[in-house]
Amino acid sequence: MVNYAKTSTGDEGRVELHEALGLTGAEVSINKLPAGADVPFVHAHKENEEIYGVLEGAGTVTIDDEDIELAVGDWLRISPAARRRFRAAADSGITYVCIQVKQGSLGAFTADDAIMC
Repeated sequence: MVNYAKTSTGDEGRVELHEALGLTGAEVSINKLPAGADVPFVHAHKENEEIYGVLEGAGTVTIDDEDIELAVGDWLRISPAARRRFRAAADSGITYVCIQVKQGSLGAFTADDAIMC
């Protein structure tokens, strides 16, 4: 039995990894927007918080009508009920990872959950 899954991503605009990796506790996606582009909808969630990390470029996220500038290295957590929408900067595309998990579901942190082998 293999205890891992591996996949590679290309240059797609959005890649969801739940099927490719057989994820059972989180949804992870890689998202790319070209300069000046935006996600064409505002969304929120019923139960899942989202953690976003900016990998390349710059942009803005609007959370509940507040604009927040984003740059490489920025990370943010957004509560389920918050309305959100991402935009790339006019002169720069943006690539970001989104990790979606059920709010309040973390039972133990890395060190507490580790087993020394």
